[in-house]
Amino acid sequence: MEIFLISAGVVALAEIGDKTQLLAFILAARFKRPIPIILGIFCATLINHGVAGALGAWITTVVSPAMMRWVLVVSFLGMALWALVPDKIDSGETVVTRHLGVFGATVVTFFLAEMGDKTQIATVALAANYMAPYAVVAGTTVGMLIADVPAVFIGNKFSQRIPLKLVRTVSAAIFAVMGLLALFGTEKLIS
Repeated sequence: MEIFLISAGVVALAEIGDKTQLLAFILAARFKRPIPIILGIFCATLINHGVAGALGAWITTVVSPAMMRWVLVVSFLGMALWALVPDKIDSGETVVTRHLGVFGATVVTFFLAEMGDKTQIATVALAANYMAPYAVVAGTTVGMLIADVPAVFIGNKFSQRIPLKLVRTVSAAIFAVMGLLALFGTEKLIS
């Protein structure tokens, strides 16, 4: 349960102000149909983070524990720096086709926007660190929904009231602490 909660918390915080959260705002404004958008976000995230969790688990089978420690240190410290950079959404990520409908358009655009995103990379690192990919993927998926569902329902008004710089700073600090814990050789980031 602890791994699930840590994964959910880290991703929920990292997702605030992220480009996929911005995409959730755009999809909500464009389609005005929250349920298919939320279901699309859920499916896209589950698939995307499922692949990321499997990759994290696989990495632990091919990389030595000493090398894995350094991979985690660099990953988490890199995530800390990346978290400080405000995200912007590319116009290509908002292009949707009429043939897919609201749900399909959300799945496709959200999945593509999440590829290589900081929350996907965080999922890889968390799964590699904890060696519990199911708990990590469940947690990161819930974390994504915690951040994005309010975006779908409340929209831009909500985002303008959140101090995004503070959120990015706290998120960066959490990733930095995780990197330092990995650096100093703790078996798990949090016991």
